[in-house]
Amino acid sequence: MTTAASPGTSRLKALDVPGLLRSRRHGLVLGGAVVLASAVYSLLGLVKFATFRTSVFDLVIFDQAVRGYADFGPPAVPAVGMQYGLGMGFLQLADHFSPILALLAPLYWLHDGPQTLIVAQAVLFALAAVPIWHYAERRVGTIPAHLVAVAYLVSWPIAQAAGFDFHEVAFVPLLSAIMIERFDAGRPAVGMLAAAGLLLVKEDMGLLLAGFGVYLLLTRRRLEGAALILFALGALVMIRSVLMPMAGAGPTGFHWAYGNWGADLGEVALAVLRNPPAALAQFVSPMVKVNTLAFLLWPMALTALFSPLALVAVPLVAERFLADRSQWWGPEFQYNAFAVAILVCAGVDGAARLAERLRERFGARFEGRRVITHWAVAICVIGLTLVPRFELGKLLDPAFYQGEPHVAAAREAVARVPDGVVVEAANGVGSALTARTTVLLWGPQSYGAPWVVADVARWSYPFGEFDAQRRRVDEALANGYRKVFEQDGYVVLNRP
Repeated sequence: MTTAASPGTSRLKALDVPGLLRSRRHGLVLGGAVVLASAVYSLLGLVKFATFRTSVFDLVIFDQAVRGYADFGPPAVPAVGMQYGLGMGFLQLADHFSPILALLAPLYWLHDGPQTLIVAQAVLFALAAVPIWHYAERRVGTIPAHLVAVAYLVSWPIAQAAGFDFHEVAFVPLLSAIMIERFDAGRPAVGMLAAAGLLLVKEDMGLLLAGFGVYLLLTRRRLEGAALILFALGALVMIRSVLMPMAGAGPTGFHWAYGNWGADLGEVALAVLRNPPAALAQFVSPMVKVNTLAFLLWPMALTALFSPLALVAVPLVAERFLADRSQWWGPEFQYNAFAVAILVCAGVDGAARLAERLRERFGARFEGRRVITHWAVAICVIGLTLVPRFELGKLLDPAFYQGEPHVAAAREAVARVPDGVVVEAANGVGSALTARTTVLLWGPQSYGAPWVVADVARWSYPFGEFDAQRRRVDEALANGYRKVFEQDGYVVLNRP
Protein backbone atom coordinates (compact mmCIF):
# COMPACT_ATOMS: atom_id res chain seq x y z
CA MET A 1 0.00 0.00 0.00
CA THR A 2 1.33 3.44 -0.95
CA THR A 3 1.39 6.06 1.75
CA ALA A 4 0.98 9.69 0.77
CA ALA A 5 3.94 11.87 1.68
CA SER A 6 3.30 14.51 4.31
CA PRO A 7 3.52 18.20 3.33
CA GLY A 8 6.65 18.55 5.46
CA THR A 9 8.33 15.67 3.63
CA SER A 10 7.46 17.23 0.27
CA ARG A 11 9.00 20.53 1.32
CA LEU A 12 12.20 18.78 2.43
CA LYS A 13 12.44 17.00 -0.90
CA ALA A 14 12.00 20.31 -2.68
CA LEU A 15 14.96 21.74 -0.84
CA ASP A 16 18.41 21.30 -2.37
CA VAL A 17 20.00 20.36 0.95
CA PRO A 18 23.46 19.58 -0.49
CA GLY A 19 23.34 22.83 -2.44
CA LEU A 20 22.44 24.80 0.68
CA LEU A 21 25.27 23.19 2.62
CA ARG A 22 27.74 23.99 -0.15
CA SER A 23 26.49 27.56 -0.29
CA ARG A 24 26.86 27.95 3.45
CA ARG A 25 30.34 26.44 3.38
CA HIS A 26 31.45 28.80 0.63
CA GLY A 27 29.97 31.71 2.55
CA LEU A 28 31.92 30.74 5.65
CA VAL A 29 35.15 30.46 3.65
CA LEU A 30 34.63 33.87 2.08
CA GLY A 31 33.61 35.40 5.40
CA GLY A 32 36.68 33.96 7.08
CA ALA A 33 38.91 35.44 4.38
CA VAL A 34 37.28 38.86 4.82
CA VAL A 35 37.71 38.78 8.61
CA LEU A 36 41.33 37.63 8.34
CA ALA A 37 42.14 40.32 5.78
CA SER A 38 40.47 42.99 7.93
CA ALA A 39 42.63 41.91 10.88
CA VAL A 40 45.83 41.92 8.81
CA TYR A 41 45.17 45.36 7.30
CA SER A 42 44.25 46.70 10.74
CA LEU A 43 47.43 45.27 12.24
CA LEU A 44 49.53 46.94 9.56
CA GLY A 45 47.94 50.35 10.14
CA LEU A 46 47.78 50.18 13.92
CA VAL A 47 51.42 49.12 14.29
CA LYS A 48 52.41 52.06 12.11
CA PHE A 49 50.26 54.34 14.26
CA ALA A 50 51.76 53.03 17.51
CA THR A 51 55.31 53.42 16.21
CA PHE A 52 54.89 56.97 14.85
CA ARG A 53 54.88 56.06 11.17
CA THR A 54 51.61 57.81 10.35
CA SER A 55 51.32 61.50 9.51
CA VAL A 56 49.48 64.76 9.97
CA PHE A 57 49.08 64.80 6.19
CA ASP A 58 46.89 62.75 5.83
CA LEU A 59 45.68 60.82 8.91
CA VAL A 60 45.10 63.91 11.06
CA ILE A 61 43.23 65.61 8.23
CA PHE A 62 40.64 62.84 8.00
CA ASP A 63 40.45 62.49 11.77
CA GLN A 64 39.56 66.18 12.10
CA ALA A 65 36.93 65.94 9.34
CA VAL A 66 35.19 62.86 10.75
CA ARG A 67 35.33 64.28 14.28
CA GLY A 68 33.50 67.34 12.96
CA TYR A 69 30.72 65.16 11.58
CA ALA A 70 30.63 63.11 14.80
CA ASP A 71 30.07 66.31 16.79
CA PHE A 72 27.17 67.24 14.45
CA GLY A 73 29.22 70.08 13.03
CA PRO A 74 31.00 70.91 9.77
CA PRO A 75 34.01 68.82 8.67
CA ALA A 76 36.57 71.50 9.53
CA VAL A 77 40.23 70.57 9.00
CA PRO A 78 42.40 73.20 10.71
CA ALA A 79 45.59 71.39 9.68
CA VAL A 80 44.82 72.01 6.00
CA GLY A 81 43.21 75.40 6.47
CA MET A 82 46.22 76.90 8.22
CA GLN A 83 48.56 75.34 5.65
CA TYR A 84 46.61 77.07 2.87
CA GLY A 85 46.34 80.32 4.84
CA LEU A 86 42.55 79.98 5.02
CA GLY A 87 42.04 79.64 8.76
CA MET A 88 40.94 77.08 11.32
CA GLY A 89 37.41 76.73 9.92
CA PHE A 90 38.47 75.46 6.49
CA LEU A 91 36.22 72.62 5.29
CA GLN A 92 37.47 69.27 4.08
CA LEU A 93 34.87 69.45 1.28
CA ALA A 94 36.85 72.29 -0.30
CA ASP A 95 40.07 70.29 -0.25
CA HIS A 96 38.55 67.03 -1.55
CA PHE A 97 34.83 66.45 -2.00
CA SER A 98 34.29 63.49 0.34
CA PRO A 99 30.93 63.84 2.14
CA ILE A 100 30.81 60.03 2.38
CA LEU A 101 33.15 60.39 5.37
CA ALA A 102 30.07 61.30 7.40
CA LEU A 103 29.15 57.60 7.37
CA LEU A 104 32.10 56.97 9.68
CA ALA A 105 30.95 59.51 12.28
CA PRO A 106 28.96 57.01 14.40
CA LEU A 107 32.13 54.97 14.85
CA TYR A 108 33.66 57.96 16.65
CA TRP A 109 30.91 57.72 19.25
CA LEU A 110 32.42 54.35 20.13
CA HIS A 111 36.08 55.35 19.92
CA ASP A 112 37.14 58.92 19.21
CA GLY A 113 40.53 58.68 17.54
CA PRO A 114 42.40 57.98 14.31
CA GLN A 115 42.72 54.28 15.15
CA THR A 116 39.01 54.07 14.32
CA LEU A 117 39.70 55.24 10.78
CA ILE A 118 42.50 52.71 10.35
CA VAL A 119 40.24 49.81 11.35
CA ALA A 120 37.29 51.11 9.32
CA GLN A 121 39.48 51.39 6.25
CA ALA A 122 40.72 47.82 6.75
CA VAL A 123 37.16 46.48 6.94
CA LEU A 124 36.02 48.43 3.87
CA PHE A 125 38.93 47.14 1.81
CA ALA A 126 38.27 43.56 2.87
CA LEU A 127 34.51 43.74 2.23
CA ALA A 128 35.12 44.42 -1.47
CA ALA A 129 36.07 40.74 -1.77
CA VAL A 130 32.37 39.83 -1.38
CA PRO A 131 31.00 41.44 -4.58
CA ILE A 132 34.21 40.44 -6.38
CA TRP A 133 33.56 36.81 -5.37
CA HIS A 134 29.97 36.94 -6.60
CA TYR A 135 31.06 38.46 -9.92
CA ALA A 136 33.77 35.82 -10.36
CA GLU A 137 31.52 32.96 -9.27
CA ARG A 138 29.13 33.67 -12.13
CA ARG A 139 31.94 34.04 -14.66
CA VAL A 140 34.47 31.35 -13.77
CA GLY A 141 32.95 29.10 -11.11
CA THR A 142 32.97 28.77 -7.34
CA ILE A 143 36.46 27.51 -6.56
CA PRO A 144 38.20 29.93 -8.94
CA ALA A 145 36.07 32.71 -7.39
CA HIS A 146 37.60 31.98 -3.98
CA LEU A 147 41.07 32.19 -5.50
CA VAL A 148 40.17 35.49 -7.19
CA ALA A 149 39.00 36.86 -3.84
CA VAL A 150 42.31 35.86 -2.25
CA ALA A 151 44.22 37.46 -5.12
CA TYR A 152 42.35 40.71 -4.48
CA LEU A 153 42.89 40.55 -0.71
CA VAL A 154 46.67 40.17 -1.07
CA SER A 155 46.91 42.65 -3.95
CA TRP A 156 49.62 45.26 -3.67
CA PRO A 157 47.40 48.34 -4.31
CA ILE A 158 45.31 47.42 -1.28
CA ALA A 159 48.46 46.76 0.75
CA GLN A 160 49.90 50.17 -0.13
CA ALA A 161 46.66 51.97 0.76
CA ALA A 162 46.21 50.06 4.03
CA GLY A 163 49.77 50.90 4.99
CA PHE A 164 49.55 54.65 4.38
CA ASP A 165 47.35 56.38 6.94
CA PHE A 166 43.67 56.64 5.95
CA HIS A 167 42.21 57.96 2.70
CA GLU A 168 38.84 58.32 1.05
CA VAL A 169 39.90 55.55 -1.34
CA ALA A 170 38.78 53.13 1.39
CA PHE A 171 35.25 53.28 -0.06
CA VAL A 172 36.15 52.87 -3.74
CA PRO A 173 37.00 49.15 -4.11
CA LEU A 174 33.76 48.15 -2.36
CA LEU A 175 31.49 50.57 -4.22
CA SER A 176 33.08 49.99 -7.62
CA ALA A 177 32.89 46.21 -7.15
CA ILE A 178 29.21 46.44 -6.15
CA MET A 179 28.50 48.61 -9.19
CA ILE A 180 30.17 46.17 -11.58
CA GLU A 181 28.69 43.06 -9.97
CA ARG A 182 25.12 44.36 -9.77
CA PHE A 183 25.06 45.54 -13.38
CA ASP A 184 26.46 42.16 -14.40
CA ALA A 185 23.74 40.43 -12.35
CA GLY A 186 21.02 42.39 -14.13
CA ARG A 187 20.25 44.56 -11.08
CA PRO A 188 21.21 48.02 -12.38
CA ALA A 189 19.20 49.89 -9.74
CA VAL A 190 21.54 48.78 -6.97
CA GLY A 191 24.49 49.35 -9.29
CA MET A 192 23.37 52.96 -9.81
CA LEU A 193 23.13 53.46 -6.04
CA ALA A 194 26.75 52.33 -5.74
CA ALA A 195 27.66 54.66 -8.61
CA ALA A 196 25.98 57.56 -6.83
CA GLY A 197 27.91 56.65 -3.68
CA LEU A 198 31.18 56.88 -5.60
CA LEU A 199 30.41 60.50 -6.47
CA LEU A 200 30.42 61.25 -2.73
CA VAL A 201 33.91 59.79 -2.30
CA LYS A 202 36.04 62.26 -4.26
CA GLU A 203 35.58 64.99 -6.81
CA ASP A 204 37.11 62.99 -9.68
CA MET A 205 34.95 59.87 -9.37
CA GLY A 206 32.85 61.10 -12.28
CA LEU A 207 35.76 59.93 -14.45
CA LEU A 208 35.34 56.38 -13.15
CA LEU A 209 31.60 56.44 -13.80
CA ALA A 210 32.12 57.84 -17.30
CA GLY A 211 34.53 54.99 -18.00
CA PHE A 212 31.92 52.51 -16.80
CA GLY A 213 29.36 54.16 -19.06
CA VAL A 214 31.69 53.58 -22.03
CA TYR A 215 31.96 49.93 -20.99
CA LEU A 216 28.16 49.63 -20.96
CA LEU A 217 28.00 51.15 -24.44
CA LEU A 218 30.57 48.67 -25.75
CA THR A 219 28.62 45.76 -24.25
CA ARG A 220 25.42 46.84 -26.01
CA ARG A 221 23.70 48.45 -23.05
CA ARG A 222 23.49 51.72 -24.93
CA LEU A 223 20.72 53.49 -23.03
CA GLU A 224 22.23 52.76 -19.63
CA GLY A 225 25.72 53.62 -20.86
CA ALA A 226 24.76 56.93 -22.43
CA ALA A 227 22.72 57.93 -19.38
CA LEU A 228 25.59 57.08 -17.03
CA ILE A 229 28.13 59.03 -19.11
CA LEU A 230 25.93 62.15 -19.14
CA PHE A 231 25.17 61.78 -15.44
CA ALA A 232 28.85 61.28 -14.55
CA LEU A 233 30.17 64.22 -16.57
CA GLY A 234 27.40 66.48 -15.30
CA ALA A 235 28.16 65.49 -11.71
CA LEU A 236 31.88 66.02 -12.29
CA VAL A 237 31.30 69.59 -13.48
CA MET A 238 28.75 70.31 -10.74
CA ILE A 239 31.04 69.09 -7.96
CA ARG A 240 34.20 70.82 -9.17
CA SER A 241 32.63 74.04 -10.46
CA VAL A 242 29.79 74.62 -7.99
CA LEU A 243 29.85 72.54 -4.82
CA MET A 244 33.55 72.73 -4.02
CA PRO A 245 33.76 76.51 -4.61
CA MET A 246 30.73 76.89 -2.33
CA ALA A 247 32.72 75.07 0.34
CA GLY A 248 35.73 77.36 -0.14
CA ALA A 249 37.79 75.96 -3.01
CA GLY A 250 39.15 77.96 -5.92
CA PRO A 251 37.99 77.47 -9.53
CA THR A 252 40.31 74.49 -10.06
CA GLY A 253 40.59 73.36 -6.47
CA PHE A 254 43.80 73.07 -4.47
CA HIS A 255 45.35 70.16 -6.33
CA TRP A 256 45.48 71.29 -9.95
CA ALA A 257 48.48 69.62 -11.58
CA TYR A 258 47.91 70.07 -15.32
CA GLY A 259 49.52 73.41 -16.08
CA ASN A 260 51.17 71.98 -19.20
CA TRP A 261 47.75 71.14 -20.64
CA GLY A 262 45.49 73.96 -19.51
CA ALA A 263 44.00 76.00 -16.70
CA ASP A 264 40.79 73.99 -16.25
CA LEU A 265 39.10 70.73 -17.23
CA GLY A 266 37.79 72.08 -20.52
CA GLU A 267 41.18 73.32 -21.66
CA VAL A 268 42.82 70.03 -20.74
CA ALA A 269 40.22 68.00 -22.65
CA LEU A 270 40.63 70.17 -25.77
CA ALA A 271 44.43 70.03 -25.57
CA VAL A 272 44.42 66.23 -25.34
CA LEU A 273 41.99 65.94 -28.27
CA ARG A 274 44.14 68.27 -30.37
CA ASN A 275 47.36 66.41 -29.67
CA PRO A 276 46.73 62.73 -28.86
CA PRO A 277 50.33 61.67 -29.64
CA ALA A 278 51.66 64.05 -26.97
CA ALA A 279 49.16 62.71 -24.46
CA LEU A 280 50.11 59.13 -25.28
CA ALA A 281 53.80 59.98 -24.98
CA GLN A 282 53.27 61.53 -21.54
CA PHE A 283 51.15 58.53 -20.54
CA VAL A 284 54.18 56.22 -20.81
CA SER A 285 57.01 58.57 -19.88
CA PRO A 286 58.97 58.54 -17.63
CA MET A 287 59.53 54.81 -17.20
CA VAL A 288 57.97 54.70 -13.72
CA LYS A 289 54.55 54.95 -15.38
CA VAL A 290 55.22 51.88 -17.50
CA ASN A 291 56.36 50.04 -14.38
CA THR A 292 53.15 51.01 -12.59
CA LEU A 293 51.03 49.80 -15.50
CA ALA A 294 52.91 46.51 -15.49
CA PHE A 295 52.36 46.10 -11.76
CA LEU A 296 48.64 46.84 -12.23
CA LEU A 297 48.12 44.31 -15.04
CA TRP A 298 50.48 41.49 -14.10
CA PRO A 299 48.71 40.30 -10.90
CA MET A 300 45.75 39.10 -13.00
CA ALA A 301 48.16 37.43 -15.48
CA LEU A 302 47.38 40.17 -18.06
CA THR A 303 43.87 38.81 -18.70
CA ALA A 304 42.35 42.24 -17.97
CA LEU A 305 43.64 43.21 -21.43
CA PHE A 306 41.02 40.86 -22.95
CA SER A 307 38.11 42.63 -21.27
CA PRO A 308 36.44 45.93 -22.19
CA LEU A 309 35.91 46.38 -18.45
CA ALA A 310 39.57 47.45 -18.21
CA LEU A 311 38.56 50.67 -19.98
CA VAL A 312 36.78 51.75 -16.79
CA ALA A 313 40.16 52.25 -15.11
CA VAL A 314 41.70 54.22 -17.99
CA PRO A 315 40.34 57.69 -17.02
CA LEU A 316 41.64 57.31 -13.45
CA VAL A 317 45.08 56.19 -14.61
CA ALA A 318 45.22 58.93 -17.26
CA GLU A 319 44.28 61.53 -14.65
CA ARG A 320 47.41 60.61 -12.70
CA PHE A 321 49.82 60.01 -15.57
CA LEU A 322 49.00 63.27 -17.38
CA ALA A 323 49.62 65.28 -14.21
CA ASP A 324 52.92 66.96 -13.37
CA ARG A 325 53.20 65.42 -9.87
CA SER A 326 55.62 62.52 -9.76
CA GLN A 327 54.14 61.10 -6.54
CA TRP A 328 51.00 60.26 -8.51
CA TRP A 329 52.81 58.07 -11.04
CA GLY A 330 54.34 55.25 -9.04
CA PRO A 331 53.10 52.29 -6.99
CA GLU A 332 54.14 53.61 -3.57
CA PHE A 333 51.03 55.36 -2.30
CA GLN A 334 47.27 54.78 -2.16
CA TYR A 335 46.35 55.97 -5.66
CA ASN A 336 46.32 52.56 -7.36
CA ALA A 337 43.66 51.29 -4.95
CA PHE A 338 41.13 53.41 -6.85
CA ALA A 339 41.42 51.01 -9.80
CA VAL A 340 42.24 47.66 -8.21
CA ALA A 341 38.71 46.19 -7.93
CA ILE A 342 37.98 47.25 -11.50
CA LEU A 343 41.09 45.52 -12.81
CA VAL A 344 40.43 42.36 -10.78
CA CYS A 345 36.93 42.10 -12.26
CA ALA A 346 38.34 42.89 -15.70
CA GLY A 347 40.85 40.10 -15.22
CA VAL A 348 38.05 37.67 -14.39
CA ASP A 349 36.01 38.81 -17.38
CA GLY A 350 39.07 38.61 -19.63
CA ALA A 351 39.89 35.09 -18.48
CA ALA A 352 36.31 33.96 -19.12
CA ARG A 353 36.29 35.57 -22.57
CA LEU A 354 39.64 34.05 -23.47
CA ALA A 355 38.50 30.60 -22.36
CA GLU A 356 35.35 30.94 -24.46
CA ARG A 357 37.35 31.92 -27.56
CA LEU A 358 39.66 28.97 -27.10
CA ARG A 359 36.70 26.63 -26.64
CA GLU A 360 35.13 27.92 -29.86
CA ARG A 361 38.38 27.34 -31.69
CA PHE A 362 39.37 23.94 -30.31
CA GLY A 363 35.94 22.57 -29.42
CA ALA A 364 35.66 19.58 -27.10
CA ARG A 365 39.43 19.19 -26.95
CA PHE A 366 39.69 22.37 -24.88
CA GLU A 367 39.09 21.85 -21.15
CA GLY A 368 38.01 25.34 -20.18
CA ARG A 369 37.28 24.59 -16.53
CA ARG A 370 40.76 23.21 -15.95
CA VAL A 371 42.42 26.17 -17.67
CA ILE A 372 40.38 28.64 -15.61
CA THR A 373 41.35 26.82 -12.40
CA HIS A 374 45.03 26.93 -13.37
CA TRP A 375 44.66 30.64 -14.11
CA ALA A 376 43.06 31.29 -10.72
CA VAL A 377 45.83 29.41 -8.95
CA ALA A 378 48.40 31.38 -10.93
CA ILE A 379 47.01 34.78 -9.93
CA CYS A 380 47.05 33.73 -6.27
CA VAL A 381 50.69 32.70 -6.61
CA ILE A 382 51.53 35.97 -8.36
CA GLY A 383 49.81 37.96 -5.61
CA LEU A 384 51.64 36.11 -2.88
CA THR A 385 55.01 36.55 -4.58
CA LEU A 386 54.42 40.32 -4.62
CA VAL A 387 53.62 40.49 -0.89
CA PRO A 388 57.26 40.92 0.26
CA ARG A 389 57.76 43.73 -2.28
CA PHE A 390 55.01 45.91 -0.77
CA GLU A 391 53.56 46.98 2.57
CA LEU A 392 52.11 43.65 3.70
CA GLY A 393 55.61 42.21 3.57
CA LYS A 394 56.57 44.37 6.54
CA LEU A 395 54.36 42.24 8.75
CA LEU A 396 56.80 39.37 8.17
CA ASP A 397 59.68 41.34 9.68
CA PRO A 398 59.91 41.22 13.53
CA ALA A 399 61.69 44.59 13.54
CA PHE A 400 58.57 46.21 12.08
CA TYR A 401 56.71 45.79 15.37
CA GLN A 402 59.48 47.40 17.43
CA GLY A 403 59.73 50.62 15.47
CA GLU A 404 62.72 52.93 15.46
CA PRO A 405 64.80 53.66 18.59
CA HIS A 406 63.35 57.17 18.79
CA VAL A 407 59.77 55.94 19.38
CA ALA A 408 60.15 56.12 23.18
CA ALA A 409 61.27 59.73 22.93
CA ALA A 410 58.33 60.51 20.65
CA ARG A 411 55.90 59.07 23.17
CA GLU A 412 57.45 61.16 25.95
CA ALA A 413 57.31 64.28 23.81
CA VAL A 414 53.60 64.01 23.01
CA ALA A 415 52.86 63.20 26.66
CA ARG A 416 54.18 66.65 27.62
CA VAL A 417 51.42 68.37 25.61
CA PRO A 418 48.25 68.94 27.67
CA ASP A 419 44.75 68.10 26.46
CA GLY A 420 42.57 70.59 24.64
CA VAL A 421 45.32 72.87 23.29
CA VAL A 422 46.35 73.90 19.79
CA VAL A 423 49.69 72.37 18.86
CA GLU A 424 51.95 72.60 15.83
CA ALA A 425 53.26 69.05 15.48
CA ALA A 426 55.90 67.49 13.25
CA ASN A 427 54.33 65.37 10.55
CA GLY A 428 55.27 62.10 12.24
CA VAL A 429 53.90 62.86 15.70
CA GLY A 430 50.66 64.73 15.04
CA SER A 431 48.59 61.55 14.74
CA ALA A 432 49.34 60.71 18.37
CA LEU A 433 47.95 64.08 19.49
CA THR A 434 44.89 64.60 17.30
CA ALA A 435 42.42 62.74 19.53
CA ARG A 436 42.94 65.21 22.40
CA THR A 437 44.30 68.41 20.83
CA THR A 438 43.85 70.55 17.73
CA VAL A 439 46.81 69.64 15.56
CA LEU A 440 48.40 71.91 12.96
CA LEU A 441 51.28 70.82 10.77
CA TRP A 442 54.63 72.12 12.01
CA GLY A 443 56.43 73.69 9.09
CA PRO A 444 58.52 76.66 7.94
CA GLN A 445 55.72 79.10 8.80
CA SER A 446 54.73 79.71 12.43
CA TYR A 447 51.02 79.79 13.27
CA GLY A 448 51.55 81.08 16.78
CA ALA A 449 50.17 77.96 18.47
CA PRO A 450 50.91 77.83 22.22
CA TRP A 451 52.53 74.40 21.87
CA VAL A 452 55.01 73.02 19.36
CA VAL A 453 56.35 69.48 18.98
CA ALA A 454 59.34 69.70 16.63
CA ASP A 455 61.69 67.10 15.21
CA VAL A 456 65.23 68.25 14.46
CA ALA A 457 66.84 64.81 14.00
CA ARG A 458 64.86 63.56 10.98
CA TRP A 459 63.53 65.30 7.89
CA SER A 460 59.89 66.24 8.35
CA TYR A 461 57.42 67.25 5.65
CA PRO A 462 56.84 70.05 4.51
CA PHE A 463 60.35 71.43 5.09
CA GLY A 464 62.37 71.84 1.93
CA GLU A 465 65.69 71.29 3.67
CA PHE A 466 66.67 69.57 6.88
CA ASP A 467 68.61 72.49 8.41
CA ALA A 468 65.48 74.65 8.26
CA GLN A 469 63.94 72.55 11.03
CA ARG A 470 66.62 73.53 13.54
CA ARG A 471 66.39 77.17 12.45
CA ARG A 472 62.64 77.04 12.99
CA VAL A 473 63.15 75.92 16.61
CA ASP A 474 65.77 78.61 17.19
CA GLU A 475 63.39 81.26 15.86
CA ALA A 476 60.63 80.05 18.18
CA LEU A 477 62.95 80.24 21.20
CA ALA A 478 63.94 83.76 20.18
CA ASN A 479 60.25 84.74 19.97
CA GLY A 480 59.22 83.82 23.49
CA TYR A 481 58.79 80.04 23.47
CA ARG A 482 60.48 78.01 26.19
CA LYS A 483 61.81 74.49 25.88
CA VAL A 484 59.77 71.95 27.86
CA PHE A 485 61.37 68.74 26.60
CA GLU A 486 64.22 67.62 24.36
CA GLN A 487 65.30 64.07 23.62
CA ASP A 488 66.51 62.17 20.56
CA GLY A 489 65.72 65.09 18.27
CA TYR A 490 62.22 65.80 19.60
CA VAL A 491 61.76 69.28 21.04
CA VAL A 492 58.59 70.40 22.85
CA LEU A 493 58.09 74.16 23.06
CA ASN A 494 55.52 76.21 24.95
CA ARG A 495 54.77 79.89 24.86
CA PRO A 496 53.32 80.93 28.24
